[in-house]
Amino acid sequence: MGTVVSLTIPVQAGAADAGSAVRPVLSGHTDAGSTAAHDAQAVVDRLEAATAVVEDQFAGLDAQFSLYKPTSEASRIARGELSLMEASPLMRDLYADAIRWRRRTDGAFTPERPDGLLDLSGLVKGYAIAEAGRSLAALGLTDWCLNAGGDVLVSGSPAPRPPISRDGGPRGGAGASAWLAGIVDPADRRTLLGAYPLGGTGTAPDSVMDAVMGAAPGMGTSPAVSGRALSGRAPRLALATSGSAERGDHIWTVGIRRAGGGAQRPDFVQVSVAASDVVTADVLATAIVAGGRATLDTVTARWDVDVLVVTHDGALLATPGFRAPSAA
Repeated sequence: MGTVVSLTIPVQAGAADAGSAVRPVLSGHTDAGSTAAHDAQAVVDRLEAATAVVEDQFAGLDAQFSLYKPTSEASRIARGELSLMEASPLMRDLYADAIRWRRRTDGAFTPERPDGLLDLSGLVKGYAIAEAGRSLAALGLTDWCLNAGGDVLVSGSPAPRPPISRDGGPRGGAGASAWLAGIVDPADRRTLLGAYPLGGTGTAPDSVMDAVMGAAPGMGTSPAVSGRALSGRAPRLALATSGSAERGDHIWTVGIRRAGGGAQRPDFVQVSVAASDVVTADVLATAIVAGGRATLDTVTARWDVDVLVVTHDGALLATPGFRAPSAA
């Protein structure tokens, strides 16, 4: 998958040692680092266990689905050495998921390249992040941020509140702040367009939230969602970004009918989608890049998500929850 992965685990206030540790955990096409504060051996042990889980999840899926690895199952299918019917259950399940996404996006998202080669990379990355998140939860970790090549999945808060108050009574997690995921400007990778709150209890620091909700020069709103209320929406735990800023025009547009026919440059340079799960966010960001404005309108009408789009002339289109170009 060629993805840089980082895992962040906060330490509750009052910890004896708020230092951090960073070390590489993956090899091959995937480089990774893990950052966590450690105040006790127990925290270090949890970090090691979590790091091993993330490493295993990504390395295993990369070995199975990478078309850059000649020995992978995906490469064997591409060479005709293995039929899809004979493939592993996971390969068949993800292919079936990809076909469902193709139907739901009217063909904007597809697992088949223009040359006919099966390529599930558009779905595997989100699946890998989701699986790693489920494993972290199984380890008992409730507050973490997993960033895989700019696609983010969070749980809990970067400043979790202790479950027990000072007087010994239950405290709960009310008021826990949200993680803030930055969106990089495709025209200048050193700057951010804004920040989007993920997780927490639906809140961000007031000053940040004010910026998130504020209007900004050059930012438009997708007509399909301009009237959508923010209250009552599903919690946003994932943010995914697709586009050509870092990898060029690598997203194909097969199956999309465009005016005049034939291949065209994608309408958008970069698309970010915030959703309740990372697979939905990743798939829809890719679909909007592939399908252009028509798919943008379809997605915002059918799914409870927030979308931020950067056009070739630098204009921004955004759903209400994304009006935050200068939050970070």
